[in-house]
Amino acid sequence: MLVLTRKENESIMIGNDIEIKVLDLKDNQVKLGIVAPRSVAVHRREVYLAIQAENAQAAATGSLDGISNLIPR
Repeated sequence: MLVLTRKENESIMIGNDIEIKVLDLKDNQVKLGIVAPRSVAVHRREVYLAIQAENAQAAATGSLDGISNLIPR
């Protein structure tokens, strides 16, 4: 893991088009601003993990039997 130290209003760049800026620091929280192309998904980690778990569950419980009912004969 790369560890960087930034102060308020300082940024880091990821590649050429993703910028993460420290907007505010209070107590033990940091507020970040993220500028990224719309094609890049940006989620809080807990949301990302929930999406991954839901996708895995859907893939595991999915059945091809139901798909045949969707195709007209």
